Amino acid sequence: MSKIFSPPLAVFFVWNPLDAGMVNPILDAVRKNFGRDKVKPFSRGLNIPLFFFSSQNCNDIPNNVPKPIAERNVVFIFTSVNTIGRPNWSNYIENFPISNDIKIVPVATDKIGLTHSGTLLGVNCIRSYDWGSENKEYHAIVSLAHEIYRFGFSSINYEEAGKESSVNIFLSHAKADETGLSHAEEIKRIIDNTNMNHFFDTTEISPGYLFGSEIEKYIVNSTLLVIESDEYSSRYWCQREILTAKRLNRPIVVMNCLDDYEDRIFPAASNVPRVHVSAGTPLNEKDALRVLSVTIIETIRHCHSMRCLEMYRSEGWIDKDSELIARPPEIRQVLALKRKGKRKICYPEPPIYSDEADWHQQLEVDSFTPLWNVSEQNNLASVRVGISISDGSENGYHINHIHSDYLVSLAQDLSRHLLARSATLLYGGDLRPNGFTEFILNEAAILKERVNRELPFIENHLACPSLYVSDQEIVEWRARYRQIMHTKVYDIPDDIANGTSKYSFLPSDTTQNSYIWSRCLTQMREKSISSSTHRVCVGGKLSGYTGKMPGVLEEIVIAFGTKKPLFLLGAFGGVVSEVCKVILNNKVPESLTEDWQILHNAGYKDLQDLARSYGQDCNYEIIVKNIAQLKVPELSTRAGLEEFEYLRLMSSPFIDECIYLILKGLSKSIT
Repeated sequence: MSKIFSPPLAVFFVWNPLDAGMVNPILDAVRKNFGRDKVKPFSRGLNIPLFFFSSQNCNDIPNNVPKPIAERNVVFIFTSVNTIGRPNWSNYIENFPISNDIKIVPVATDKIGLTHSGTLLGVNCIRSYDWGSENKEYHAIVSLAHEIYRFGFSSINYEEAGKESSVNIFLSHAKADETGLSHAEEIKRIIDNTNMNHFFDTTEISPGYLFGSEIEKYIVNSTLLVIESDEYSSRYWCQREILTAKRLNRPIVVMNCLDDYEDRIFPAASNVPRVHVSAGTPLNEKDALRVLSVTIIETIRHCHSMRCLEMYRSEGWIDKDSELIARPPEIRQVLALKRKGKRKICYPEPPIYSDEADWHQQLEVDSFTPLWNVSEQNNLASVRVGISISDGSENGYHINHIHSDYLVSLAQDLSRHLLARSATLLYGGDLRPNGFTEFILNEAAILKERVNRELPFIENHLACPSLYVSDQEIVEWRARYRQIMHTKVYDIPDDIANGTSKYSFLPSDTTQNSYIWSRCLTQMREKSISSSTHRVCVGGKLSGYTGKMPGVLEEIVIAFGTKKPLFLLGAFGGVVSEVCKVILNNKVPESLTEDWQILHNAGYKDLQDLARSYGQDCNYEIIVKNIAQLKVPELSTRAGLEEFEYLRLMSSPFIDECIYLILKGLSKSIT
């Protein structure tokens, strides 16, 4: 692994907070379609790093500007009357640094936003104010995704017209079918009003040229959009177009518009995205935009996946003799690769379930993803990993530029990979029914069925008196998952046990009650950490917590004291980011002082005074001094990593790199 990890693409978004009403719906659509879907963590969606730059006050600007952190970096700047008319914002945008590594694409939310000078002088804008409200989400995805493709993956010759770098869409349809032809014509009409390119039918082929060879020449640089009507799968040239696209490893999207019946789905048309539209004609604008958005996104996913796989191979994550493919393997593809002597096949994350992949071993091929191979199934069975991940970013994106959904994706991916290797996960605090928890527990249930392991895979450590009395929903939740999740509730510490009932919930609404909570939480964290072998810490609230100090900070302090191997991911904001600053720069962040904590937490001074009278307060000066004495060589050795690898872990904002380093460190630290 090289010391500088540089992914193929990073995308940045810049906006004034007064424009949030217009920008937020666009950003919501962007995160849903360009990042991993936290509700569907096993979907084969995009996982492009996304970063957000705004501020808490309309007159203030972000504390920095996007910097090139990937091979290609695309910055969307939302311009408006608020970025033109406010001097700080106007200067911030118009003095954006220009380099070959960053491409700036302005998005005008009103007509005044077209008039920026400086960096944006003469640069054409995406005009979001023309989209209207009815199909705004789909207009946003089509427009922004196309520019991400152009500037992220296309080879641009600035001496040519911009359209030469546009996405190419091959419209594969049965011309004898009224529905297929009508839908293809409507999509062609919409494409003709954009700067995208298309191949429609035989009129695109010049007289005197071979039909088959010309079709292949168009497909080799195109995304195949299959318009699956009733007649489609039975047509020879339709089948051949699909087979050609699969053989050339091209992106494919199927638009299902069956009117009545199809007697046989063409097998080669599977293992690709499929979007359904009505067979009724004409095709409405919303459905046409839906289809185009899926098509462009799949084009980006395909290109991004292949670039990522190539990068992983160059980093040494994947054997150099491995074949790289953009989709999970297919039988025809595997047989063709075997004829070429290829038996190692790497496809993009996430891995498919073993039941779907059972035929791979029968054909004697090794199929895997960059972070998973079935041979690793039990290699962390002796590991007990404490997970400390919580959103530590402030509102506004002026300091930390990562959305909280990104942390959810990190937690999901990390937990899935640890569970797949038979590690035990330890969480402190209540695991209530929600998307993240349910995903983790369902994955553990699947794993238990596959490997028939008796011990629970997940331990939920609770501090009394937080949830000793639970409502019926929580009781049923725990009962449902009792074979895979063990809940451990700790007794009240002896020094506060007198007069405190462990059988009733205690609200932290007084100084005395807050002190009782702090003692219970400290004891739970001490015992949970002592029963773990490793700890992973990400984010963490700096204010608004329950206890005598930020929870993740206390877990880090306890883990340091017990010399547990600790993985600190500092690029995701919050407590861990501040701790990494202390270790790396030997400077005291303001947030790790008692004065700052008192200012930002109501009632905190009274809690500290009471805790100090019992010798149980949080002494920030001592904590920061002890943290500053920690050295990266010691931390990296404990964690099983080289020093430069641990430094990357402390600074990398990339989920795949962080997980790779954690898994590598865990494997080495137990050998």
